[in-house]
This record gives sequence, C-alpha cells and structure tokens, in this order.
Amino acid sequence: MIKPMKLMKGDTVGVVAPAGTPKRQALEKGVQFLVESGLQVQLGEHVHKEWGYLAGSDEERAEDLHRMFRDREIKAIFCARGGYGSARMATLLDYSLISKNPKIFWGYSDITFLHLAIAKNTGLVTFHGPMIASDFGRESIDPDTRESFQQVFSDQQQSFPYGGHPPLQTVVDGLAFGRLTGGNLTLMTSTLGTPYEIETTGKILFMEEINEEPRSVDRMLNQLLLAGKLQNAAGIVLGDFHDCTTEDKPSFELAEVLEHYLKVANRPAVHGLKAGHCSPNFGIPLGVNAILDTNRGQLQIDNGVR
Repeated sequence: MIKPMKLMKGDTVGVVAPAGTPKRQALEKGVQFLVESGLQVQLGEHVHKEWGYLAGSDEERAEDLHRMFRDREIKAIFCARGGYGSARMATLLDYSLISKNPKIFWGYSDITFLHLAIAKNTGLVTFHGPMIASDFGRESIDPDTRESFQQVFSDQQQSFPYGGHPPLQTVVDGLAFGRLTGGNLTLMTSTLGTPYEIETTGKILFMEEINEEPRSVDRMLNQLLLAGKLQNAAGIVLGDFHDCTTEDKPSFELAEVLEHYLKVANRPAVHGLKAGHCSPNFGIPLGVNAILDTNRGQLQIDNGVR
C-alpha cells in the first residue's frame, strides 16, 4: 500500500478528462473551487478535446495522465468528469511511472476502472470522490461535500456517518475489517475476466450506481456473486444508487434486489453511505484499512494521505 502525500495550500494540481469531455462552464466553476481551496490548477492538454463521446483519443487521454504523474510540480490529479472511456486506456498506462510518482488521484463513476487498475498494478491509494466539472462545477455545492474535500490536506481518519447524518443501516449483522475497494457497480463488473479484475477477498467492498433498472442491478450483482466477489468480501457497504428505478411492471424494487444479494452473500453489510451520484457526495480513499461495525452503523476509514 502506497499512500500519496497530502496537499499544502499553494500546491499545483492537475485536472484531466480520462472519459468524456466536460462542459466548459462547469469545468471553469470547478477549477474556481480548487483555486478557492488554496490550490493552483493546470489543465490537461486534451481536457477540452471532443472525439466522439471521448475527450480525445485513448493515447491522448493516457498521455495527459502520464504528463500529470511525471510532472513533479503537480501534487495531485483530479478528474473533470466520468461518462465512458476510462477502461479503453487501461492497457496504455505506464504503471511503473505511476508507482514511482505517487500522488493523489481523485474521481469516481467511470473512473472506477482506473482506481482498480492502478491499485492492482501499483498499490497506490486512490480516492473515490466528487469530480471537478460534474460535481464542483454545479451551481451550488453541498457544505458536507465541500468539507469532505478537505481530507486531501489532512492525514486524519474518517468516520461515517459524517456529522449529523443518521447511522448506516444494517442489512446483515457483523463486524468486518479489511482494505476498502470498489466503486461503481457497472465498472466493477466490467473488470471481470480482464487483467484488472477486482479483488475482494478479505476486503470491504463499496458499491454505488446510477440510472440502472433493478433488473440490471440484479444482473450485475448476480455476476459478482457467481464470480465469488460478494461472498468472499469481508464486508459490504452500499453507497448511493441514484435513480435506479423502473416503470415496468411487474418488477422488484431496488431495495428488494440489494437485500437479496447481501443476504445471500452473508457478509456484514450496510447501506446509506452518501458516496456516489448524490449530494452530499463524500470522498473516500480506496486501498486503506477500514472497519465496518453494523451494531453502531459505522464505517471507520484510515487516512488516505501521509
């Protein structure tokens, strides 16, 4: 496990677009958030490029990421948005370069594939957190989302529920300890059978999703179960499953689908972590040790920076 260095006020950070092209106005507003946080910002060369639904070719997007890891003046790398395309450049990345230049790498949704690929090939702790254009570029930002971003400046541990939020809701009782892994359900499932396949044995598995019907969530969870990824985990934490509904009848409700697979897996499990396509959207480090205590409805996560 390699922890990146925490940021200091005045540090320069980079913004890249490993998937889709961000909207200019949203990106400008998100960059302003970084500036107001005391950081200087450098944009990737191809962050505004449009190539189909991608922000440049696979080679261009990979080179933007390489350039940020290579530049010693850049202390952290933040993703502008998700969409689709991160997995297309996984085989192009220089993991030796990333390993030799550890720094904060931050994003979520489609970026999940890169979190898992980087973890498997380098051991670098990365961050599942709100993105510069699609989250910090909104008209208003939830105060808790803002506060959660401050973890990049501190080596303090995190504990959820955060602030005055209610306890996490127990689905399967138990106590679990292990390194935190996971991210977006669709992207985790897409790693199966690839060199970047998610490893869950003895780990606490975090999952979130957006805009998938209950039957699609069912299909993906069933695939993870058949692959041994759910029942081999030490524990399971569900984040936000935004707009995962259907008007088709008959259908199971999302809650029924989730509860079914968590109970079949029979690992300590909770839901209600505000991480994913939601507001507030808490940033969490992946690859660090965590403790899940369902009796307290609490998830404790080790610091992600040093």
